[in-house]
Amino acid sequence: MEWIMKTDPSGWQTRWCEELAQRWREEGHWAGTTLTDTARASVAREPGRVLLIEGDRRLTQGEAWDQALRLAGFFLSRGLKPGDVISFQLPNWSEASVIALAARMTGLVINPVPPIYRESELAYILADCGAKLIFVPGTFRKHDHAAMMAGLRDQLPALNDVITVRADSELAWDDVLSHQPASEAELPEVDPAAVMIAMYTSGTTGKPKGVLHIHHSYDHRVRAMAEAWRIGPDDVVFMPSPVTHITGALWAFDMPWVTGCASVLMDIWAADDGIRCIERNGCTVSGGATPFLQQLLDLAADRPAAVSSLRLFFCGGTTVSPDLIRTVSDTFPNGLFFRCYGSTEMVTATLGIQERSQAEYGAETDGEIVYPVEMRIVDPAGDAELPEGEEGEIIARGPGLFVGYLHPEDNEGNFDAEGFFRMGDLGRIVDGKYLVITGRKKDIIIRSGENISPKEVEDLLFNHPAIAEVAIVAMPSATTGEKGCAFIIPREGRTIDLLEIQRFLGEAGLAKQKFPEHVVLTDDLPRVPSGKVRKDVLRTRAQEIAEEMAG
Repeated sequence: MEWIMKTDPSGWQTRWCEELAQRWREEGHWAGTTLTDTARASVAREPGRVLLIEGDRRLTQGEAWDQALRLAGFFLSRGLKPGDVISFQLPNWSEASVIALAARMTGLVINPVPPIYRESELAYILADCGAKLIFVPGTFRKHDHAAMMAGLRDQLPALNDVITVRADSELAWDDVLSHQPASEAELPEVDPAAVMIAMYTSGTTGKPKGVLHIHHSYDHRVRAMAEAWRIGPDDVVFMPSPVTHITGALWAFDMPWVTGCASVLMDIWAADDGIRCIERNGCTVSGGATPFLQQLLDLAADRPAAVSSLRLFFCGGTTVSPDLIRTVSDTFPNGLFFRCYGSTEMVTATLGIQERSQAEYGAETDGEIVYPVEMRIVDPAGDAELPEGEEGEIIARGPGLFVGYLHPEDNEGNFDAEGFFRMGDLGRIVDGKYLVITGRKKDIIIRSGENISPKEVEDLLFNHPAIAEVAIVAMPSATTGEKGCAFIIPREGRTIDLLEIQRFLGEAGLAKQKFPEHVVLTDDLPRVPSGKVRKDVLRTRAQEIAEEMAG
C-alpha cells in the first residue's frame, strides 16, 4: 500500500494512497460529488425549506442558494481561482454557512478562524495559509474585529479584501450581496478530490497546524453521522459548538443540505438561553463538549419538559464522565445520550451508539467503531498491535481522514507505514467494537516510574458534590519526579480541599499513588474554542506553582 505526496487539482500537496482511494470510491464512501451538487438538487425540490434558524431569523434553502451565487460572483470578480484561501472569523451566524457554500461553488478553500483569536493567532494563521480575503464582524463581544484587521493589513501582503459582516464599512456584507449572481456557466468544475478546507488545530502544543480535508473526506463523515443517527427532514439541530470548529462546521454548513434538517445557531453560549432555544424550536438533536451538557442538565433537571423534544445528544471534545452520561440518560429517558470520539484530522472516528439498548456503552465507552473507519490499539513504543482490552496508542484511518497538514513536514511522525494516523490518545477496545479512551498520551503523569492516567481520577472526582469541573496535570516533584495537580472549579457556594479529595478517592478504592497531591481552586479553566481544556497551559501553571513552593 503506497502513500505518496500528490498535488491536488488546485496545487495543494496532499497525502494520497490510490489503492485506498479506489476502494472508497468503489464502496460508495466517496460519492464523487460536492456540496454544490447536493444543494442545487435540494433547492430545486424545496426552495422554501428552512435551512438555518438564528434567533428570529429564518434562512431558507432558496435564499441561501441565491446569496451564495451572489457571493460566488463577487469571488470571481476579485480574480479568485480554485485553491485560493478565503478566511472567516465569524460567530455562529448564518452568513458563515453562505460563505462555505459559495466557496464550494467556486473551488475555494475555506479557513474558519475562531472569533476569540486575537492579533497573534490571527496574523499567524492568515499568513500561514496565504488567505486572499477574510470576513469579520465589525464588533463582537465588545472586541473591534474590523480595527484589529486594519492593524494587521501591513503584515499580510496576500490579503486583498476585508469584508465586515453585520456592520458598516468600506466593504460590507450587503455590498458583496449586491453583486450580480454567478451563472452556472461561470462556475468552475470542482474536483471532489481537491482540498476544500484548511482548519487549524487548537494549538495546545506549539503552533497550530493547518489540517487539510478534501471534499470527499469531509462529505463522507457528514453522511456517516446522518446515517448512523438517522438525521432527516423532521430533525431540528441545536448547535452551540462554534462554526469555526470542525463539529459546528459540519452541522451548520453541510448537514442541513445533506439531510433536510434545520440547524439552530447560537452565537453566545448561555445555558438558560440554550434551554429556551431548544424548547422554542422543538430541537431534536444536539451535541457539544462536556460543559454544554452539564449546564443543560443542571438547568433542565427540574423542568424536563423544556428539553423533552431532544432525542439525541452526542458528547465529546474533552473528558466526559460516564456518570454524567448515566445521569442525563436517567433524567431524560426518551433521549439517546452518548460519548463519541474524533478530532479535526479524523472526524467522528467513532459514532457513539444508535439504540437505547446500548445506553451503558454510551456511558462507559467513547463509542462504536463503524466500518469503513479502521482503528488499532498499538504499543506506543513500537507500533505492534495489542490484543483487545489492552491499553495502547490509538491509530486510525478511513475515507474521512484528512489528507495531511498544510506543511508536509508536519506529517512526519504522525502516520504509520500503512497510513494510520496517530490520534495522540491512549485507549483500549472492548467487546470487539467499542473504544474506551483512557488518557491523552502527553497527559500521562509519571510518578516514581509509574504511569498514572489523569482521566481515571477525573472521572471519580466528577462525582463529588462540591466539584463542578476538574482537570489534573503533572506537577514537578523533587521526591517522585511528577505528582498530580488538580485544578478544580467548585460548585456554586461550595469549596473543597486536598484532604477531602484524598478522603473521597480513598473511599472510592483508588490506589493512593494516584491521588492528586496539590489542588488549585479556580473560577474557570483555559480552553480551546471547542470547550476542550488546555492542559498545556495548566501544566505550565503547575510548574510555576512548584517553582514558587520550592522557593
